[in-house]
Amino acid sequence: MNRRTLVGGAVALTAGLALAGCADSSADKASDKPELKVAGAFMPVPAMDDMASGFFTVTNKGAADKLTSVTSSIAEHVTLHSTKNNAMKEQKSFDVPENGELDFARGGNHVMFEALKHKPKQGDKVAVTLHFEKSDPVEIEVPVKAATYNPKSGKHASH
Repeated sequence: MNRRTLVGGAVALTAGLALAGCADSSADKASDKPELKVAGAFMPVPAMDDMASGFFTVTNKGAADKLTSVTSSIAEHVTLHSTKNNAMKEQKSFDVPENGELDFARGGNHVMFEALKHKPKQGDKVAVTLHFEKSDPVEIEVPVKAATYNPKSGKHASH
């Protein structure tokens, strides 16, 4: 009888753990989605009338995603670029790592606003929409800063 009670208890414990595992897997599903936030956005006052650059950081506290494009009513075309070894190259997309960051900073990744409809001035805010593979589009207002502006955060300074 004692052995039967032990076996019954073990079966009950195993079933309880299995059910708990099911409950946990549904909780894990929520983290299977990207959780994106965009911060630190800025556009230096453009040196030319028809072209500008933009910078920001996408922070992801969830599953991986991909930035596929950027749009803005201020420009005919907005393109994604990387810079490696002082060479700028257009990119079709950028990975947003799981629980990581995608950084667009001077001397590195950046957005190019081409064929500007008007040249923004310092103090203006430019409406920009970031489009992702999995996540809904993210709309941000990008402040136009002095041409020499560079964020003081160590992250942007080190990239």
